[in-house]
Amino acid sequence: MSLFSQLKQVTDLKDQAKKLQKELELEVIDVEKSGIKITINGNQEIKKVEIMDQNLLTNKEKLENATRDSINEAIKKVQMVMAKKMQSMGGLNIPGLN
Repeated sequence: MSLFSQLKQVTDLKDQAKKLQKELELEVIDVEKSGIKITINGNQEIKKVEIMDQNLLTNKEKLENATRDSINEAIKKVQMVMAKKMQSMGGLNIPGLN
């Protein structure tokens, strides 16, 4: 494989990654679990945290656990969205890993 060919593959890979990142930024996922609502985008950036169950405010441990559980659930859903997006793009074609 020529150097020019390899450089083109790297450029194509960068373009695919940028396109995927822009598409994922537009994906918004809301997860409500254990009285906490998390809004997260496809780039795994948490945009909003809402306490839906006011009773959590009086119990620090329950609030911490509910927040952790909600964030973990949101991340799992985002990862599924990411995988589907990558699959629909034909996956990222990484030279040497095929």
